[in-house]
Amino acid sequence: METRDLARIKAFKEAAHKPLVLDVLLAFALSWAATKAAVDGRPATGDIVVAVVAFLAVLLRRVRPLVALGIATASTIGAVWHGVSNPGLIVALGVITYSIAAHTSRREGWICALTASSLVYLTGLIISPQDWWRFESLGVFAWIFMAAALGDAVRSQRAYIREVEDRAQRAEQTREEEARRRVVDERVRIARELHDIVAHHIAVISVQAGAAAHVAERQPEQIGPALAQIRESSGTVLREIQSVVGVLRGDEPGGTGSESTEPTPGLARLPELLASFETAGFPVRLRRRGAERPLPAVTDLAAYRIAQEGLTNACKYGIGPIRLLVEYAPSGVIIEISNEIRPAPAEPGTGYGLLGMRERATSAAGFVSAGPTGDGRFRVHAVLPTEATAPAPHPPPPEPAVPPVIVPAAKSCPLSPLPKGRPA
Repeated sequence: METRDLARIKAFKEAAHKPLVLDVLLAFALSWAATKAAVDGRPATGDIVVAVVAFLAVLLRRVRPLVALGIATASTIGAVWHGVSNPGLIVALGVITYSIAAHTSRREGWICALTASSLVYLTGLIISPQDWWRFESLGVFAWIFMAAALGDAVRSQRAYIREVEDRAQRAEQTREEEARRRVVDERVRIARELHDIVAHHIAVISVQAGAAAHVAERQPEQIGPALAQIRESSGTVLREIQSVVGVLRGDEPGGTGSESTEPTPGLARLPELLASFETAGFPVRLRRRGAERPLPAVTDLAAYRIAQEGLTNACKYGIGPIRLLVEYAPSGVIIEISNEIRPAPAEPGTGYGLLGMRERATSAAGFVSAGPTGDGRFRVHAVLPTEATAPAPHPPPPEPAVPPVIVPAAKSCPLSPLPKGRPA
């Protein structure tokens, strides 16, 4: 509907005449009576004055419409007073009334029309009551009111045209903004997915590479397992990145469009995840509560990714065994990861891990809280609801006041078990 309206509007604009040319032609048409009278040889002084006034008034109707209306009304009253009969002034009065109604408000246009027609008619009644009291004399009202109605209709049409154009422009802007928003959302989703996929395995590779360099001279027999773990982790990273890229290319022109057959990660793959940490030398103590049950796909994926990122951060920024709690509550699932804070100063993390966990929890209508506890540990606590009718979860009460702790970034972790005397 809007497209057809815009096409008609464009055609109307292309066919429109130039205003100045139209006004000049109209002014000459109104002064034709005086010109004809002069040619016929009749006394045409009054007609010539009428023609000049009508000509000037019409030319002023676009730039000074109220001034033009005043000139035309005064001239018409003067002509009626002196008995000069020329319809040119009444026509000019109607044209100017049309211009006022078309370019001003409806109220102002009709007030001007009523005022001008009433003044002319009352003047006629005063000068020649027997002539102006006839029904035909009411034609001055009909002509001026018709011009005002036409101008009001044109004004309404122009307002409608502007509204259609504005609506089309806003719709176009909305479409562009929606497209940009979708691009940004897709970039955030891809970045989050790649971070979740790569961060864990890259951390394991970094640890294994550092451990291999550490034991190269003292325990050369342990280089083989370290390199094997690096090879396995790097292969996993490549496969998962290829899976993500394959899904993205499936939406491109010429893409296969086939969906990945790789199962969506969930808590069912938690033993595999913990095994990778155990192999890398990071013991994880898993504790389960509640009866295990299937979870919604969004909740299951969010729980797995939060556990994966929380364990990765615990490996990078903490020391000692990592505690992982998976609790199946009646209204959702709770994930909690904690370990001791590394005391040695180091470079702080980027914060993308915590941000990613919060975004994952938000996608499942849950929340994540993270921070140091009162016993020197750092805890990540996530609550993911599974029932749509369940009330929104509330964050747990704050821990006792603890001085702010800057969680450092670990540069490397030992591959082999910790020496005696170190916290395990």
